[in-house]
Amino acid sequence: MPIYEYLCDDCGAHYEQIVLSKSAKIACPKCASQRHTLQLSVFSAPAKNGSSESSANGSTMPGGSCCGMGGCGCN
Repeated sequence: MPIYEYLCDDCGAHYEQIVLSKSAKIACPKCASQRHTLQLSVFSAPAKNGSSESSANGSTMPGGSCCGMGGCGCN
């Protein structure tokens, strides 16, 4: 079940909604408008050491990418 982020076109409220099907009607919880813009969602994953801090190059993975330096184990 994906969670989508929306921006209401009428009142400007930001909200998240679990979408069970593509035909689901999405309404703003603040003004009940069904006019909205889908926002780009950003996620994060914890570093291997449990810290939420990024490494010096701004990445949580060694080498700066998933497969750099075997970060995902696919080398």
